[in-house]
Amino acid sequence: MSESWVPRCSLEEADKILTAPGSLLEVETRVVGDRLLRVFKNLWPSARALWLHATKEHADKIYVVYENERITFQEMLQRSMHCAAVFREIYGVRKGDRVVICSRNAPAYYVAFWACHLLGAVTALVNAWLPLEPLQHCIAVTKCKLILVDPERANVIEPIIDRLKDMVGASGCIVMEEHEGKGVWTGMENFGTIFSRSLANPESGLDDPQITPEDEATIVFTSGTTGLPKGVLSSQRAFLTVIFTNAFISGRDAVRRGESFPPPPVVGPQKGALLSTPLFHVTGTAITLNATVFGYKLVLLRKWNGSEAARLCREENVRSLGGIPFMLTDLEHELAGFPMENITLGGAPVAGSLVVRSKGSFPSAVMANAYGLTETNSTAIGLAGEDYMARPESSGLPLPVTDLIIMKQDIEAVPGEVGEVWIRGPGVMKRYLGDQAATDKALTQDGWLMTGDLGYRDADGFLFIKGRIKDIIIRGGENVDCVSVESALHTDPGVLEAAAVGIPDKRLGELVAAVVTVKPSWRGKVKEEKLLSVVRRLLPKFAVPIMVMVQDGEFVHTPSGKIVKSTLRIVAQKEWERRTRNSDSVKHKL
Repeated sequence: MSESWVPRCSLEEADKILTAPGSLLEVETRVVGDRLLRVFKNLWPSARALWLHATKEHADKIYVVYENERITFQEMLQRSMHCAAVFREIYGVRKGDRVVICSRNAPAYYVAFWACHLLGAVTALVNAWLPLEPLQHCIAVTKCKLILVDPERANVIEPIIDRLKDMVGASGCIVMEEHEGKGVWTGMENFGTIFSRSLANPESGLDDPQITPEDEATIVFTSGTTGLPKGVLSSQRAFLTVIFTNAFISGRDAVRRGESFPPPPVVGPQKGALLSTPLFHVTGTAITLNATVFGYKLVLLRKWNGSEAARLCREENVRSLGGIPFMLTDLEHELAGFPMENITLGGAPVAGSLVVRSKGSFPSAVMANAYGLTETNSTAIGLAGEDYMARPESSGLPLPVTDLIIMKQDIEAVPGEVGEVWIRGPGVMKRYLGDQAATDKALTQDGWLMTGDLGYRDADGFLFIKGRIKDIIIRGGENVDCVSVESALHTDPGVLEAAAVGIPDKRLGELVAAVVTVKPSWRGKVKEEKLLSVVRRLLPKFAVPIMVMVQDGEFVHTPSGKIVKSTLRIVAQKEWERRTRNSDSVKHKL
C-alpha cells in the first residue's frame, strides 16, 4: 500500500458494512437446490427482470456502439421484444428451450440474446472460432430449439445444416448480419428477412413466463484445450451473481477509502465500457451485465486491435476496461495517461509487474483482479485498489457469498501450502451439459467446484494462483509452477507475453523452457541472454529455463485469453533438440 494511504476500516469491517441488512449487497442464507448457500438478497430473480429494469432506467442512453451504429437502451428493448415474438410465434421457442448463438460480437447478438431471456429461453453461447467438428459437437449437445449464426459460421455449417437440425431437433437456423455475407445459405433463413415479413406482435414479448432464480439461464462452453469443449449449464442466479460480486469488489475498496457505496449518480457525459472479449466467454457476458445495470454504453470491436481500441476509448469516453492481460499491454503505449477509472484483469494469470506498470500508465485507474472460471460464471474471488497494489501477485479474497478452501491430498492445506483451489457458492454451475462423468469429477456432492487450479492462501487469507494442475513442470522431482517463471520474465520491459513449457528429458523427466513475444517497439532489442540473467536473479536454480525463445509474432490464445501451449511445447522441444544435437556439453550442465 502507498505510504500516504491509511484504510478507514479493516477488511472485515468493510465486508460487514457492505452486507448489512438494508444494504444493496445484503447477504442472506437460502436453500438453493439441496444446498444451504449465502446469496445476495437483492439480486434480480432473472435476466429478464434485469433487462426490463435497465431499459426503463436508462431508456434514452446509448446501449451499443458498433462501427456506424448507435442503439439506445429503448431501441434495443423494442428490437429484442420483436425478436422474442418472432422466436415464439414462428419457431415455437418457449421457456426452458435452448437457443444457440454462434457469432462474433455484433448488435444482432444482443437482440437475440435479450429476446431469449424475455421468453425465459436458455442462451447457449458457442465459441465462434471453433472448427467444424467441435462446433458441431457444441451445437449437438445443446439439443436446441433454434440456431443463430453470423455469415462466417453459416459458411462453415452450411454443408451439414440439414443433418445438424435433424440431430438436435431445431425448428430453424437463422443467419444474423446477413448483409456481410453472400446473402443466401441453403437450409437457413436471414434475420432481416424474417423480421421484415413477420406480423408477430412485439408486445407479446412482454408476456411473463414466471422465471425463478433456479431456472436454467445459460450454457457457456469451456475453452476445450484438453479435449472437446464442455457445456457449462447455469441457473439464473448463478449467471447474475457476477453483477453483485464485481460491485462488492469495488465497494470494498471504496469503503476502505472512506467513500460512500453505492456511489452517487454519475453526472456528465455517458461513460463507455469496451467489450474487449467475445460474448461467448464469461468475461464478455460479465462486462455486458455490468454495463447494462449501470447504464454504460457497450463499445464493440469487430476483432481485437490495440490502435482501434485506443481510438474508441478516447472517442466514446471509455472509462472502464475489463479483460485479458495482453490486451491491456497493447493499450499501454497508445493510451498512457488517459483518465481511465477502472481496470479489471482476469481470464489468465496476471504478472504482478504488469499490474504495477499499468498503474504507472493509468495513474487515475483503480486496478482490480477478478478470479473465476466458466464454471463459476466469472468472478468468485477479487481484489481492488490499494489492497491489490500491495499484493499485485494475488487474485484476492473470497467474496461474501463465496467459500474457498485449498485442498492437498484430500486434506485442507495450511496457509502457505500449495494445493487445488476449491470454490463453493451461488455462482457455481449446475452441471456440465450431457456429461455426468465430467460433472462428478468437477463437483463434489456438497457443492464444491474442484477448479483444477493450484494455489495457496497466505496468513491473511489472500489467494495466490500458481498455475493449473496440468501446467506444472516436474524437473528432477522439483515442482516448477509456470506462473512464477512467466512473472519473472515479465519484469523485462520489452516482454509482451511469456509462456513457460515443459519439454521431455530422459534424466530429469522434464526441463523448463520458455517462449516470449516482444512489444512492437522493442523488436530486435530483447535478447535471450539478458532474459536468462533476469530470471536467474528471481528464481531458484531448478526453475530457471534452459532456454528462452524470443519471437516477434503473437501467441495463439483461447477465447478466455489463455495462451495455447500445446504447439509451443512442440516448437520448444524441436528447438532444444536442435541446440543439443551433437552437443553433450550442454546436456551435462543440466
